[in-house]
Amino acid sequence: MARLSVLTPLVALALVASTQAAAAIGPSADLVVTNKVISPDGFARDAVVVNGVFPAPLITAKKGDHLRLNVIDQLTNHTMLKTTSIHWHGFFQKGTNWADGPAFVNQCPISPGHSFLYDFRIPGQAGTFWYHSHHSTQYCDGLRGPIVVYDPNDPQEHLYDVDNESTVITLSDWYHVAAKLGPPFPPGSDSTLINGLGRSGSTPTADLAVITVTHGKRYRFRLISMSCDPNYVFSIDNHDLTIIETDAINTKPHVVDSIQIFAGQRYSFVLNANQNVSNYWVRANPNFGTTGFADGVNSAILRYDGAPVAEPAPSDPPASVKPLVETDLHPLASMPVPGKPVAGGVDKAINLDFNFNGTNFFVNNASFIPPTVPVLLQILSGAHLAQDLLPPGSVIPLPAHKTIEISMPATTHAPGAPHPFHLHGHAFAVVRSAGSTSYNYKDPIWRDVVSTGTPQAGDNVTIRFQTDNPGPWFLHCHIDFHLDAGFAVVFAEDIPDTKVANPVPPSWSQLCPTYNALAPEDQ
Repeated sequence: MARLSVLTPLVALALVASTQAAAAIGPSADLVVTNKVISPDGFARDAVVVNGVFPAPLITAKKGDHLRLNVIDQLTNHTMLKTTSIHWHGFFQKGTNWADGPAFVNQCPISPGHSFLYDFRIPGQAGTFWYHSHHSTQYCDGLRGPIVVYDPNDPQEHLYDVDNESTVITLSDWYHVAAKLGPPFPPGSDSTLINGLGRSGSTPTADLAVITVTHGKRYRFRLISMSCDPNYVFSIDNHDLTIIETDAINTKPHVVDSIQIFAGQRYSFVLNANQNVSNYWVRANPNFGTTGFADGVNSAILRYDGAPVAEPAPSDPPASVKPLVETDLHPLASMPVPGKPVAGGVDKAINLDFNFNGTNFFVNNASFIPPTVPVLLQILSGAHLAQDLLPPGSVIPLPAHKTIEISMPATTHAPGAPHPFHLHGHAFAVVRSAGSTSYNYKDPIWRDVVSTGTPQAGDNVTIRFQTDNPGPWFLHCHIDFHLDAGFAVVFAEDIPDTKVANPVPPSWSQLCPTYNALAPEDQ
């Protein structure tokens, strides 16, 4: 850990680059985290930004790259936390569990006035990812941005002509009050931001994002839900969307006209710009809060080159006749499902029972309360038995090189459904999807965030994966307000091999002593 006074010649370059919000950075970069007043929907509020911008800058890399992302904490506003910790969502972090990012699971937070280098490789992974604070509800206040890893040998590149910085689409819920100052479970966001712009009920003339296309070209759009809470139904008027990627998994082309996307999920879709040269509404309707499209809320504009610089006429969205159904998604290449093709046909099957007591969520009768010593540090320090690992009841050991099945029945005892659950360190096969009672052991989609559905539908979403990645990995609801209320467990995978598989850098070992020395108002 280095004091800011001795940091790094890249800082000046990063600050210069930060004035150009569209400029991508990576695979090596400085990420300077500060507080700043911003008004993405026309309402000014203090926020947490990276290199001076929201959303945080697009990070780009190529398949097989070595990422070196130096996070520099210059935060000053305790309301949104002065400390930080960043998760690189979707990367498996094999051999670098210490770089996964969740505070008090894989590391202590970075202290203000200090920096920490996340140094990891991405062998075999390409596609659409994102990064965000994984420290309480801090990402709701702004620390969230996209990552794209390009595959020079993309097996589906013949399907599109354009795939660049201009084809990334981020969706964010935005609040006019800092997360820690508002209700623990907000009744809805003030606005939906598409590529960082949007309108609220009180700011009906704020700027909307414009996505520009040229007639006759095919675009690979990379859609990322950076939501803290709502899911969205995403569509573009008069255009079909051909899905070719699901959470960084190449997907057999599948044509839809709307996509329900949950917090943390990503899709690539191909859009053929074959309609009349005009302006078309891009829509992202949240499942609760301010819904609909009056005065251009929950909207952006798809503008063909040559079209007037104008908003489309107000209109209701066309009825969706080809909505995305998760069971229609299948991997492009064969991805065999771990275990045997029967329910429970695995080495270890775990059922997760969800509950809520009015303030906290519970999984199997335990609410995740961040321990003072990160789970990884506990394991490295010799704690190897479930009863020795903190927090009590929230750390579930998994044996090495075994097939695992997790079932997550939806229940009225856990309000706020559908809950999107994210597993760190893995993608998983969704053998039973929300909205379906059938099990697919042949060719289900693999992903890293799955909707667990609703009790009304009798959902019992079931996933499988193989324990091939030693270390503690978070499994949690990606509604950040629910995670903050304990809706999580940690899978401690292959505890005996965790230490040798994940050598930690000296800078990581300094994070906790530095953090623990902080006064509470500096945390």
